[in-house]
Amino acid sequence: MITFFRSFFQSKLGVAITLAFLGLIAFAFASSDVANTATFGGVAGGDRVATVGDRRMSTSDFSDALTRQLDQARQQNPTITMEQFVAQDGDEAVLNQMLQLWAIAEYGEQMGLRTSKRLIDSEIMAIPGFIGVDGEFDQDAFRLRLRELRRTEEGLRDEVSLNLMAQQLVMPAAHGARLPESMTRQYARLLGESRTGRIAALPAVSYAPEGDPEEGVIAAYYQKNREDYTRPERRILRYGVFGEEVIGDIPTPTEEQIARRFQRDAVIYAPTEIRGFTRLVVPTQGAAQAVADEVSGGMSLEASALSKGLTTVRIEPVDQATLTSDTSAAVAQAAFAAGRGGLSAPAQGDLGWYVLRVDSVEQIAGRTLDQARTEIAQQLTSERRTIALNDLTARIEADLSDGKALSSVAEDLNVEIRSTPPVTAAGQIYGTPDAVPQLLAPLLSVAFEIDEGEAQLEQAGEAQFILYDVSEITQSAVAPLDEIKDNVTLAWRRDEGMRAAGEAAKRVLDRMDEGSTLAEALRAEDATLPPPGELSLNRRQLNMQRQQGQVPPPLMLMFSMAEGTAKRLELDQNDRWFVVELMEIDAPELAADDEDLPLLIQSLGDTIAGEYTDQLVAGIEGAVEAETNQTAIDAVIAQLTGQSN
Repeated sequence: MITFFRSFFQSKLGVAITLAFLGLIAFAFASSDVANTATFGGVAGGDRVATVGDRRMSTSDFSDALTRQLDQARQQNPTITMEQFVAQDGDEAVLNQMLQLWAIAEYGEQMGLRTSKRLIDSEIMAIPGFIGVDGEFDQDAFRLRLRELRRTEEGLRDEVSLNLMAQQLVMPAAHGARLPESMTRQYARLLGESRTGRIAALPAVSYAPEGDPEEGVIAAYYQKNREDYTRPERRILRYGVFGEEVIGDIPTPTEEQIARRFQRDAVIYAPTEIRGFTRLVVPTQGAAQAVADEVSGGMSLEASALSKGLTTVRIEPVDQATLTSDTSAAVAQAAFAAGRGGLSAPAQGDLGWYVLRVDSVEQIAGRTLDQARTEIAQQLTSERRTIALNDLTARIEADLSDGKALSSVAEDLNVEIRSTPPVTAAGQIYGTPDAVPQLLAPLLSVAFEIDEGEAQLEQAGEAQFILYDVSEITQSAVAPLDEIKDNVTLAWRRDEGMRAAGEAAKRVLDRMDEGSTLAEALRAEDATLPPPGELSLNRRQLNMQRQQGQVPPPLMLMFSMAEGTAKRLELDQNDRWFVVELMEIDAPELAADDEDLPLLIQSLGDTIAGEYTDQLVAGIEGAVEAETNQTAIDAVIAQLTGQSN
């Protein structure tokens, strides 16, 4: 996964996507499960990770970027940790990306480019995570997302400004990029190229040694390849699952309690009125009054909005309290003061000045105590059950903190304790292809950090809990030779067979250089080998297979060779060598009206655009002075990976 990120940030496409980093911001704010590490402004080594021109990249900036990128990686690999991310140079890729983006923004400012507050506002208001149910920017959703991610509005605005500056400076360099048609035709001719050749396979099994090897040979092979036989750490988990059933019966609410709840929530059971509206929001009071005047003069609200380049929004029936929460008290009061079909007086709300047309009015009858009694009784019972369950789990956690054993707690709860087979941190049952039960998968990150017998309590659902501990730990270690001797012997045979097959492939090529055909060179081998296969393929067919991920390496080799040559290729994962012979290349002339030419012109134009972008970004990075503080970088990494604790 990290290899993908490293190569991606260095690619032409990666540069363009980096400049569209707002999409990542939008994704992060739209996700409800993003867990961001708390920001910190100072660590050992100072609070400056890098200086780019006049800009200072703080430890907080770098920490936030690393955490967000780790969240992105976890979309495809949920078990990846910050330690693994850093071990595969993910931190270096993120830092390089930030330095590149900051250099572009710094250079843009030196050239006189600016990002206005209005432009930044428009970009923020377009982020999906900030859009309310009515399709408009929601100030409450905006603030909530910032709190969830422990971000500041100022920090977000700085990010948006950086990316807008980069878009203004770099994207125009790629606009309209196009190769001359003459060059495109030459490339298109290559795409129509057909190749004919032969491929022969030399399996390792055909050359693998027979008979039992000497003990010293296997011992030496085992010592040389010890790391290949390392067994992962395994743990046996004991666990029990329980829910509300352990609480027992909850006392039935009394009539007095029901009556008190009915009185407390009288507004819920009282008669109420709900209204449906069509809403228009404009920036100023004068604009709102102009709309009201036009509607009073006979123009529809929709027509008035359209004449100003605006659109109206339908609001489904709501009560006054809900409308107040969604807009403001002034807007709701005006909306509920207007008659059916009428227009409310202009009033100011969160997004601007509102005018609303009353589309529907519905009176909702209230309910008496007798009518609401059953609902209230169920509500009180549910609340008491939840409180009792919370109190119980709090007591359990206190008992576990005091050292009470899992078996003792389970006995008190009358919960059955089960044990897993040995499992790995990756979520596999050791020695099998099976995964751990889905219920236990989220617990593994903690289960592989706690000590043996250290019981834990985790919530697994709305009213479901798991009580668990680790009953046995088997540390990661190299398997003893006497336990895996058969496996080691098979691996030795395979490796020896691959070595001999490679030598045989070289002999086949030597015979072909002396004038033998591929088939004759194979028959000269003292081994049973399959005959060579002949095939013919053009580049379009090859590209289609590549898009489907189905191109065998021997075919790729055949399309990189010169006509009349032969080469050998090792395919270790398939336990065989190949000899590839290219007999003929046919590149037909391109028709003047070839239907694929326009698409190819567009495709090559995109490639050239990427080249222009790469060159411009490289030039900018060379023109802007940048300096990194390795001590601060190391301190951030240490804090995020827990090494500083």
